[in-house]
Amino acid sequence: MGLTVAIQMDPIEPIDIDGDSSFALALEAQKRGYDLLHYLPRHLSFKDRKVTAKARPLSVRRVKGDHFTLGETAVVDLASDVDVVLMRQDPPFDMSYITATHVLEHVHPETLVVNDPAHVRNAPEKLFVTHFDGLMPPTLITNDGDEVHAFRDEHKDIIVKPLFGNGGAGVFHVKPGDENLNSLLEMFTNFYREPIIAQQYLPEVRQGDKRVILVDGKAVGAINRVPAEGEARSNMHVGGRPLKCELTKRDLEICEAIGPALKERGLIFVGIDVIGDYLTEINVTSPTGIQELGRFDDINVEAMIWDAIEARL
Repeated sequence: MGLTVAIQMDPIEPIDIDGDSSFALALEAQKRGYDLLHYLPRHLSFKDRKVTAKARPLSVRRVKGDHFTLGETAVVDLASDVDVVLMRQDPPFDMSYITATHVLEHVHPETLVVNDPAHVRNAPEKLFVTHFDGLMPPTLITNDGDEVHAFRDEHKDIIVKPLFGNGGAGVFHVKPGDENLNSLLEMFTNFYREPIIAQQYLPEVRQGDKRVILVDGKAVGAINRVPAEGEARSNMHVGGRPLKCELTKRDLEICEAIGPALKERGLIFVGIDVIGDYLTEINVTSPTGIQELGRFDDINVEAMIWDAIEARL
């Protein structure tokens, strides 16, 4: 299938070619003979009911320090010149991100946007998970400091984090009697207008925070991310180590519970976070982990994703 694929992502120059999922998707697309274009989110425009982007032809190769070539910039009509748009810029999931989903909604599904922009907008990582019963740890979403104190009184050890944060930024482990909770809540109030999220601390995180990859609603594999010594966060951005792991019966139960909703919403590439027996996040914006899964289990997730995209086309 000959396709023209536009990748909406952050600058390609500094990416880690051994870990970046967008790079793996681009390599697989190129292998299939697709024509690739690259543009930054700020180069997306809407005018006279047309959605355009200042895009550049892209070729990629797995050579460190020489992993891409970009051609000359041209204005591309995303409705008529492109078959697929990969929306792959990193969070934060802010108003800029949300605006991009509104703009891309004008071309989808005639030009297939992956993941579906309307459902990306409606599925923030820490909020979408609240729609599934019995999967989350005890959770509180609020701006009310008294409620956070009461939540800690009830559950003792808690995690407090920004509702729309990413990459482990702003995640705090607050133990019983920790006198910094009021200061922490004041800091959150000053930095964020949104509510915060508090969850019962799960000591199982010391054994790892599992990233499970789903393609078109089906679990295809998982990696474990183990926190560094003295760290409560397992995100690889902050020193978490990826390790080989297997999908457990509980992991599969969680995936079976959420899978149909993901498929129905056009959320083709999704990464969920599982600690112990609990689902903590559903990542639909710019999931990672497919290269690690390929190294550990020889699973070509990027090929599965493109197979799913071709099936939808």
